[in-house]
Amino acid sequence: MTSREDPPWERVIVHADMDAFFAAVEILDDPSLAPLPIAIGGRSPRSVVATANYIARRYGVRSAMPMALARKKCPELVIVPPRMQRYREISQTVMAVFRRYATIVQPLSLDEAFMDVTEQATCYASPEAIGRAIKDDVLEATSGLRVSVGISNTKFVAKIASDFQKPDGLTIVHPFMVTAFLAPLPISALWGVGPKTAQRVEALGLKSIGDVARASDQDLRKLGRLGDQLKRLAQGIDHRPVTPPGPPKSVGWERTLEGNISATDDIAALLGPAADAVAGRLRRRSMLAEGVRVKLKTTDFDVLTRQSVLSSGTN
Repeated sequence: MTSREDPPWERVIVHADMDAFFAAVEILDDPSLAPLPIAIGGRSPRSVVATANYIARRYGVRSAMPMALARKKCPELVIVPPRMQRYREISQTVMAVFRRYATIVQPLSLDEAFMDVTEQATCYASPEAIGRAIKDDVLEATSGLRVSVGISNTKFVAKIASDFQKPDGLTIVHPFMVTAFLAPLPISALWGVGPKTAQRVEALGLKSIGDVARASDQDLRKLGRLGDQLKRLAQGIDHRPVTPPGPPKSVGWERTLEGNISATDDIAALLGPAADAVAGRLRRRSMLAEGVRVKLKTTDFDVLTRQSVLSSGTN
């Protein structure tokens, strides 16, 4: 977004998000896939879409969608099995580019990260110039992959901005533009607002972020502590810093079965290999677990969890 000249920013926060990353890597390595609708994932009836290219998205194919549904929506869909090692390799290249521009980089996944470029931004004519430089360097370093970039004075707004003009977008939200930028967006764009919370917020007559920003404290108190948090975000207030990644807080292993099972013995037989896999990962990382959680997903996609705190750490 363009704007009038404004005073120096207190913070310059970048959110960079690779466009359809897994699919883009596959097309990079096999250009014959470029004109085709493709989805990354398995071929079994239980598989889900990891990501899809923009051609497939025109048919309604989306990440986390059951592959069977994706194929119904797009009969010509080309399913490409994931190559995680290759994606990690490209991700390392991308993150290395990000570290040229920021002393603090906070990866959120293989394909996106926050950067605090407040100090480095003084070397550039404008936030747009640093955003353009990041995009150009990623394109060159990866030999053709594109990244969408959002820049603002908070993490929350920068993340929304990076998605604003995808693919290959660059959106700058200057501090004086934040509330106007946020106001027309749906409340689902607020961090912490899932489908159930959205219903509670909408029941108060609040349909947009602007509505939340203007809502009375009395109304928002009906949401508990979440109400205060949502109002701050709706007003563009977000003081959270960009933080480098710390040690992992959990280690897991999960498996999607080819067919349904219901017998207790059949379920129990899967717990041994699962525990083995998790224990191995803990030992390789020289870590101990202080608790254990077991998760089961039913045929209706309901998730059942049971957990217990251990008296001492174990691997």
